[in-house]
Amino acid sequence: MELDGRVAVVTGGTRGVGAGIARAFARAGAEVVVCARRPPEVPVPGTEFVPLDVRDADAVRRLCGELPRLDVLVNNAGGSPHRPLTHADADRHARVVELNLVAPLTVSLAAYEHLRRARGSIVMIGSVSGGRPSPGTAAYGAAKAGLESLARSMAVEWAPDIRVNTLVVGMVRTELSHLHYGDRDGVAAVARTVPLGRLAEPSDVGRAAVFLASDAAAYISGASLLVHGGGERPAFLGVSTAHKET
Repeated sequence: MELDGRVAVVTGGTRGVGAGIARAFARAGAEVVVCARRPPEVPVPGTEFVPLDVRDADAVRRLCGELPRLDVLVNNAGGSPHRPLTHADADRHARVVELNLVAPLTVSLAAYEHLRRARGSIVMIGSVSGGRPSPGTAAYGAAKAGLESLARSMAVEWAPDIRVNTLVVGMVRTELSHLHYGDRDGVAAVARTVPLGRLAEPSDVGRAAVFLASDAAAYISGASLLVHGGGERPAFLGVSTAHKET
């Protein structure tokens, strides 16, 4: 799983999951370019920061045109505020889809020639929200479902030159965890719902991304790798009396 001499671009790579991915690629020997709208509060060692809004197609094309080479693209930039569907109009929800689905396509198309020449790979950062109901972040869940479908189609269209895979990520402990799960007790309670008993760390996602980008995954394309600690315990098991002792 060494990436010595390879150049990787990680979008949204300045904090949280993206920073974990960037650190993992740097440790694997890659030259790492991280992109985001704002610079990192804490620079990621071994990386170069380039300001970029991935929704700006012209800026994306300029960045890719300035790179001497590119071996790996990690489409990580994304996210969504908690927003019930009736609390915003369709245009506001469409912006979430633009960031989480259209922007990864924009960056992938801009990087295509570099990746084709390098016989490189793309790693999409998906979410379990794309495969289950996502109340409060419905547009985000829909976009992530579309991203996984897009990756499978890209893997077929762009084979054999470029491999394309998706990491389907579950709950991750980051500096923003409190916005989703509450205080320390809330985070701990949510972690107990995961079969492995904890939330993922950004480094867990980073190591999985390095695997998919490396020669160890040379025959893996069009795949979706679940990084969710075993998933979610079915809700009905918590209320069922069928197997409880009397």
